[in-house]
Amino acid sequence: MQYQTLPQLNEKVSKICLGTMTWGQQNTEQDAHAQMDMALSEGVNFWDTAEMYPSPPDKDKQGNTERFMGSWFAKNKQRDKVILASKISPMGFLRDGKTRFNAEHISAAIDDNLQRLQTDYIDIYQLHWPERQANFFGQRSYDTNMAAQSLDDLTPFLETIQALNDEIKKGRIRAYGLSNDTPWGVMRYLWEADKHNLIAPITIQNPYSLLNRLYEVGLAEISHRENVGLLAYSPLGFGVLSGKYLGGKRPVGARLTEYDRYERYINEQAKWATAQYAKIAADNGLDMAQMALAFVNSRPFVTSDIIGATSLEQLKSNIDSINLILSAEVLEAIEAVQMQQPNPSP
Repeated sequence: MQYQTLPQLNEKVSKICLGTMTWGQQNTEQDAHAQMDMALSEGVNFWDTAEMYPSPPDKDKQGNTERFMGSWFAKNKQRDKVILASKISPMGFLRDGKTRFNAEHISAAIDDNLQRLQTDYIDIYQLHWPERQANFFGQRSYDTNMAAQSLDDLTPFLETIQALNDEIKKGRIRAYGLSNDTPWGVMRYLWEADKHNLIAPITIQNPYSLLNRLYEVGLAEISHRENVGLLAYSPLGFGVLSGKYLGGKRPVGARLTEYDRYERYINEQAKWATAQYAKIAADNGLDMAQMALAFVNSRPFVTSDIIGATSLEQLKSNIDSINLILSAEVLEAIEAVQMQQPNPSP
């Protein structure tokens, strides 16, 4: 395994992060425990979850992913070997659909996170997506609804930062990060924290894959110059970049077979691009999924690559992508596809 140092925490985190959002939906508690066992044995010490998980969101299953992690921690007594990340989510059925990133709701959410996780601290606590309307979850254009939204109706950035800083002082979280945010949003957090001599966010969890490289426009420079590392999620485009949906296939039990809310990963432009990436992998004798993950692993602005799996075989193969170094020829071929069909799955 390879590791990156988070200077703000003085911790080494694995370049591969264990993603967990299928636990409680597609994976049982037993499955989850087996994945945690394997991940730790392979040197994956960075694990990510959220109060909203499993995903897709389900009011009756909400929180089960954290509960599965908590029962593993209670059983194995190895919490100190894991750098743990979780999130507060402005999800409709949480806090009566009125979640604000203020001290009251952040404190209440962390109370529940810690109880489910059976721990007394979270290493990196993330804002799952902004309170404000912004370009995330497939939204490309900046429409009039976003432009008309007044920030006066939202929790002030400074109030959120102060609440998170207070939680750091209490020892309930060690650092905080953002997720699904924009360059403007990240810079506002950084500016307010600097202006008021407060602790700033250290990571941002956004989508990044061969099918969505929008992070490179604006946010990658922020990562580089402001030391806010990317935790890349959906590096396989919900499994599309494994090649298992090629030719219109819909494997039994696969996420895009089970749930139709992620259609952006299999639009016509994404299908074409995926077929080109599959050809590059085949021409070079590479496993397609490992090639896609190795590309993400190689980006200098990526702190960790969040992989998810529904089987131990998938998990092992995904973890092993850390050992693959793509040749200059493969990278050149990838860039050629990106030039012809950029970012089909934002």
